Amino acid sequence: MAEHDKGSGFSRRRFLQALGGLAASAGMLGFPAIARGALPFTLPRLPYPENALEPVISARTLGFHYGKHHQGYVNNLNKLVQGTALADAPLEAVIRETAGKPEQSAIFNNAAQVWNHTFYWHSMRPKGGGRPNGRLGELLAASFGSYEQFRKAFANAAVGQFGSGWAWLVQDGGQLKVVKTPNAETPLTGGMKPLLTLDVWEHAYYLDYQNRRPEYVEAVIDRLLNWEFAARNLA
Repeated sequence: MAEHDKGSGFSRRRFLQALGGLAASAGMLGFPAIARGALPFTLPRLPYPENALEPVISARTLGFHYGKHHQGYVNNLNKLVQGTALADAPLEAVIRETAGKPEQSAIFNNAAQVWNHTFYWHSMRPKGGGRPNGRLGELLAASFGSYEQFRKAFANAAVGQFGSGWAWLVQDGGQLKVVKTPNAETPLTGGMKPLLTLDVWEHAYYLDYQNRRPEYVEAVIDRLLNWEFAARNLA
């Protein structure tokens, strides 16, 4: 591989030296780093069987969402980075390096969607939901006034996201916030630390809920949110 990739505008060596430390960031966020195999990126395993989130999310929905959509983003990303310095970079570095660059929007969109979906799977667990305890519960109360106020803000962000996108619980300094992002956008590029996310692209819920996005959002919040994962992500 050439030392300098003309299309990217940065040296491979300098890029990897500057951003190589990001390889462990996925592990720091509570889920395994995106695996490397014969190709640069490999679809991570689900943290539970495909039927584990029923009846809130059916095995049919999870099979299509994970096996088709998530896998498709991985496949596209591998094709797009082949032969470039980005092929050797950690996924989080690819996202940060390509964010806000129109000429690299295809790479960013697929890389961010690989990361966002992996984070989404870990943001849920069977028999989840409820009210978090400990430091996370205290921070929610301090940041939003109460768990109920957080729940309202998170649900409103998810339901109110126009078109495709994501709702996030993030840590921004010493405060927790709810933010929403369109399409493949992610709080990773805004200096915020994601704690949980909820996918509101139609393919996440349409087989089970059709156009009833609010019903899907309420069910995930109350019955699937993985507060243990969120607590591990706190700085």
